[in-house]
Amino acid sequence: MTGVIISMNHKIASLWRNRDFLKLWSGQTVSMFGSLITRTALPFTAILVLKASPFQMSLLLAADLVPGFVMGLVAGVWVDRLRRRPIMIGADLGRAVLLVSIPVAASLGLLHIGQLYAVALLTGSLTVFFDVAYRSYLPTLVRREQLVEANSRLTATASAAEVGAFGIGGWLVQLFSAPLAILIDSFSFLCSAVFVGLIRTSEPPPLPKTERKGLLPEIGEGLRVVLGDPFLRVMAGCAVAVELHFGVFGTLFLLYTSRELGFEPGLLGLIFAVGGLSSLLGASVAGPSARWLGIGRAMTLGLLLFSLAGLLAPFARGATVFAAVLLIAQQVFGDGAFTAYEVNQISLRQVIAPSQMLGRVNASMQFASLVATVIGSLVGGLLGEAVGLRSTLVIGACVTLPAVLWLMLSPLQTVEDQPNTYKA
Repeated sequence: MTGVIISMNHKIASLWRNRDFLKLWSGQTVSMFGSLITRTALPFTAILVLKASPFQMSLLLAADLVPGFVMGLVAGVWVDRLRRRPIMIGADLGRAVLLVSIPVAASLGLLHIGQLYAVALLTGSLTVFFDVAYRSYLPTLVRREQLVEANSRLTATASAAEVGAFGIGGWLVQLFSAPLAILIDSFSFLCSAVFVGLIRTSEPPPLPKTERKGLLPEIGEGLRVVLGDPFLRVMAGCAVAVELHFGVFGTLFLLYTSRELGFEPGLLGLIFAVGGLSSLLGASVAGPSARWLGIGRAMTLGLLLFSLAGLLAPFARGATVFAAVLLIAQQVFGDGAFTAYEVNQISLRQVIAPSQMLGRVNASMQFASLVATVIGSLVGGLLGEAVGLRSTLVIGACVTLPAVLWLMLSPLQTVEDQPNTYKA
């Protein structure tokens, strides 16, 4: 019988005194900022430097998504087989070398669209390994009762980077060219590698070679842990519902707000920036909400507010002040509530999953989320043409409501506080 013992001690030692966590946090902040700049600069390199066609742009996007399908579950096995810090350092250094090849090739007049495909594919693969290792490594650096606080800080800096990096990325492209903007991201990965390399906390030993069962059986073990645990199973179902929602909204939202409502790109950019600020606020309230409501009920409230906020945009009519208020309200309540939910969900997952299985559990969740995103995108596009953009957005928002009900009726509601230990 699975159970959770609850820690009621709220006097958590400050993470400011945890030097190794601060090193990880610093490295993540720098690399996240650089990565968001590249998200702007890489497509502009294809468009402005190489005059890429629409089909070539779609291939560039696909090259960024494919690694998640091909390498996602494999990464979980390797993260559990090996020590996680060297994987993170290797991924950072590899991404730095790959990205620096773009400005070098551009300066020599040798840049080709095929190189961008290769860089996107390889950096995407390394990012999959880094992300799985990073989520699995954090519990090594902080105590279990500190995980919500630690994830809150990491998410908050990611949100702050989101607010500034997209706008700065555009100016860097305009002032210095897109390939040189990518050079900044390359340097950010070097900084991250240095910070992670300075961490001195010892990792627990990885899975002994004698206990390895082969790639497919070990992938199967991770999937069985997720599906067999009543807490992880609910969180996986919620993650799939959320990513279906994101797939629909990500495909149609810009089209809906610009074409059907008639908002100009500049104003939409300002509205979207509010989402980053709201996420920053959501990260800061994740811990207090878990202490006030219990982590299970805090997750339920966050997911419910996120779902209801998604219904605001379809009520907008035209490029009016009222429509802008609805879009801003969706960003404020939706992004903030989702961030609070996500911080608590990730923290609970890091406690519930056995340490030797955490890489595969994280990879299984990530893989399921990616599949749901792609399905949501395809379904959103088909429904958008069949029933219209507004109706499809309503459907996309309602996808998460059954997940809210499932979460509300699940054993997670019995988790009153940050779980301290897990027993099988």
